[in-house]
Amino acid sequence: MTTSESNKLTNILSSKNLNLIREVPVNTGAEQALLGAILSNNLAYEKVEEFLEPEYFSSKINRIIFKSIKKLINNDQIADLNTVKVQLDGNEEFGENGGLSYLLKLCENTVSIINSKQYGELIYDLYLRRRLIDLGTNLINNSYNTEEESNSISLIEKTEQNLFNLIQNNEFDTGPRDFKEIMQRTIDYAEKAFKKSEDVIGLKTGLNDFDKKIGGLHKSDLIIVAGRPSMGKTAFATNIASYISKEFGNKKKNVLFFSLEMSSEQLATRLLGELAEISSENIRTGNLSKQDFSKILTSSDDLKKLNLFIDDTPALSISAIRTRARRLKRKLGLDLIILDYLQLVNGESKKTNDNRVQEISDITRGLKTIAKELNIPVIALSQLSRKVEDREEKRPQLADLRESGAIEQDADLVVFLYREEYYLARTEPPEGTDKHEMWTNKMEKVHNIAEAIIAKHRHGPISKVKLHFNPSWTKFSDLAESNFN
Repeated sequence: MTTSESNKLTNILSSKNLNLIREVPVNTGAEQALLGAILSNNLAYEKVEEFLEPEYFSSKINRIIFKSIKKLINNDQIADLNTVKVQLDGNEEFGENGGLSYLLKLCENTVSIINSKQYGELIYDLYLRRRLIDLGTNLINNSYNTEEESNSISLIEKTEQNLFNLIQNNEFDTGPRDFKEIMQRTIDYAEKAFKKSEDVIGLKTGLNDFDKKIGGLHKSDLIIVAGRPSMGKTAFATNIASYISKEFGNKKKNVLFFSLEMSSEQLATRLLGELAEISSENIRTGNLSKQDFSKILTSSDDLKKLNLFIDDTPALSISAIRTRARRLKRKLGLDLIILDYLQLVNGESKKTNDNRVQEISDITRGLKTIAKELNIPVIALSQLSRKVEDREEKRPQLADLRESGAIEQDADLVVFLYREEYYLARTEPPEGTDKHEMWTNKMEKVHNIAEAIIAKHRHGPISKVKLHFNPSWTKFSDLAESNFN
């Protein structure tokens, strides 16, 4: 066959394919049978009430009837021919489809209660297929449209987000809700909190005094941990990550750590040093005794059991972070995200007139959106501006958050890490003087002591917590007496 003949055959086949009409996956018969079953016996509704929504029905009239049935039953009323008719009298769509005669037709075409769940699952499956067709069609159309500003990677990420939303069924959890429903959920939450239910207690960080102040890490919260270099931000984050990702009985918590500054191997070395109580520098240089090496091997076995995932890809965008977190949550589950650190996230805006302040604002807003969407806490480490070094009082303030006030605005919790010992060590007076003796006394008081300054707390008061910090092992722990004014 020549090239010309081959092209001609391809064109003929293509033209025939264009004439192929595939029917949209619907089954109105199944919808009618299920509605008839529920109208005949409301117990059939119990088989589908947890997963079936009016929007899943392909026929508009069937959506309207199921919505009416749902409303009646949820209000502890009987949903039968008469009550549904009374509720829908005056509805234009109901009248155009025959009104009572259509309801009678439904009751003639019914299924048993035993089979109602299977019919509901079929209706839901066909709904998902219709949505997938819509998503696929949009993807094809957008892929052909090369004039759009978005690139192929953003199309993939958007499609993946839509698929995730479809799986999670998030779209039906949004929008206006009746205040009575909101109030009831609030009372239920308060009751669980009163009974100390683990459903509402935040994730424990392993730092008891700190947990008492913040109530643990709460779902959908954006937590900013900020400080100047050498204050222990990464150590603080790795301590929390290792504690939460340990398996306590059957309670498995997965932690995703985005390390934009350190490699995964460097982070693992820190974790190893923390657990084995050996300087990470000694581990890197091999300056170890046989006993030290034995401790490292034992600790490494424990670390392998952590439910910890590290992504050290540099310059990730906020959409890439969202995509990777969403994918992990879908596959294995996800309970906490840690980002080290915020200023290293790549801004997505391609407009030349956008500045870094706007980029940081978009990033923090994106992190807060991820926390809400995945319903997990997100910890983001942040640098502070250098103006801290220029003043006598080195303790950080909210105004010191680097590059954007939006960090303070979007965060639910802002924690500053401060170590007075770090600054005091750099002001040592000449030995043998009275000033040196006073300096030595001060150093003894602040040796290995860090402060976690809670500068913003959306769910409680601002406060301070004293912690013990071992710089050799990069490990934070509780002090015997941590409360102070």
